[in-house]
Amino acid sequence: MTVMTKPQANNARTLVNAPALSPTAIVKPEMISVEASKAMDVARMTDLFKAHLNPGQLHFMKLLGFHKIKIETAEGMFYVDQNGRRILDFFGGFGSLALGHNHPRIIAAREKFQDEKRHEIAIAFMSQYAAALAHNLAQISPGDLDMVFFGSSGSEAMEAAVKIAERAAGPKRPKVVYAENSFHGKTKGVLAITDGQLYRGEFKLTDNTVRVPFGDIDAIERAFKTDPEIGAIVLETIQGGGGIVQAPAEFWQKLRALCDQYGVLWVADEVQCGVGRSGRFFAFEHYCVVPDVTAVAKSLGGGKSAMAAMIAKRDVYMKAYGTPKTAMIHAAATFGGIGEASITAIETLHVLYDEGLIENAAVTGDYLLSRLQTLQAKYPKIIKEVRGKGFMVGLEFHDFSQTLPMVLRPVVSMLDDKLKGSLSGFVGALLLRDYDVLVAFTEYNRNVIRLLPPLICQREHVDQLVDAIDSLLGRGIVAIVKDFVKSQVK
Repeated sequence: MTVMTKPQANNARTLVNAPALSPTAIVKPEMISVEASKAMDVARMTDLFKAHLNPGQLHFMKLLGFHKIKIETAEGMFYVDQNGRRILDFFGGFGSLALGHNHPRIIAAREKFQDEKRHEIAIAFMSQYAAALAHNLAQISPGDLDMVFFGSSGSEAMEAAVKIAERAAGPKRPKVVYAENSFHGKTKGVLAITDGQLYRGEFKLTDNTVRVPFGDIDAIERAFKTDPEIGAIVLETIQGGGGIVQAPAEFWQKLRALCDQYGVLWVADEVQCGVGRSGRFFAFEHYCVVPDVTAVAKSLGGGKSAMAAMIAKRDVYMKAYGTPKTAMIHAAATFGGIGEASITAIETLHVLYDEGLIENAAVTGDYLLSRLQTLQAKYPKIIKEVRGKGFMVGLEFHDFSQTLPMVLRPVVSMLDDKLKGSLSGFVGALLLRDYDVLVAFTEYNRNVIRLLPPLICQREHVDQLVDAIDSLLGRGIVAIVKDFVKSQVK
């Protein structure tokens, strides 16, 4: 028998001939314990990240200064690093922290579940926890959205949403419409409707897709009219990766009417904008319309578990999987609706309503927009636009050349495409370094800073963020660039 061993001197793997080992002779590899991992310093973290995780990503973390930080604890709106520094979180885990970090009710519910040794895996049996969560989501969802499938990520929920729509539309209508600058996940199925060449790479994707500009109802109507094979349309209600982009209310109302007219199923991706972030539980509720299928994830897990859900109208579900023969085509995966994740999501939904967090997202989100718009008026040559809804806000900077003194613009403008994202990166890095504020960015429009704070965010947190941006922009672009360059050579 050939046994593979790993020499301690280096990472190379070599094959050696050795006799078969009995079970009692199995040697435990040299591994890091839980306590040792907690005590690990930044240098060791960096070495392991480079060796075993993503050395390319480390390059960008170094540019932003994120590689110098080890997070020790997190609570509410703040991270706390190895030096005891409190970092205000306007990144929000790309929208996965509606309740903030380590909400006490979520911790208590999970501790009770563990203490009582409740069951996690319920594949052979029905799960009371998954059943209760499905009921709660059906109660929250408007219209006939009441059939639920559970997964662990937004990509998984969106895969389920696209599959159920294609099944319900039928084999004669397999085509799916999607939007420019869309982001629906990185798994191979939804990559076909994720409009990013970086993520698509050179993978062979399904070709049953039709691409339209986001928010262009005329383009959608032309597609529906001219291609009878179109059976579904998939859209983010608010585009996240596209730079926090919205369509007007009349677009969504016309879309609903067109889908009804042509028999096309509308799938609303609410993975990032859902679970209260926009100031309503679902962002599409702002427009008084209901899709045929939707998906939520991220914040549904309460910041402590991976939980995602697809929610479909009953008639759509029954067309796709409504018989014993078809019921198992896309049934729950091993960890779909796992016990502790389900009770975490159940408690999350209760906290959202009990603590008025959806209303807070609407009211304090308006305050955030108002303060940023005042900032835009103060720095019109730097800030191009402020947009968003609730606690899903984008702050877009002008192209780099437009922020510089007039004499420098003609020369630098030729480099604008290459410099896209540089100013937002400089600002994000310096906000963290000098003001203890963490912000996010967007995939496609790199000039946009993405603000997705927990829904517990209060006016004083907004003031801290906006005052920090004001102070930073007040230095002037040249000084900001110099400060960033200095940070890279230290």
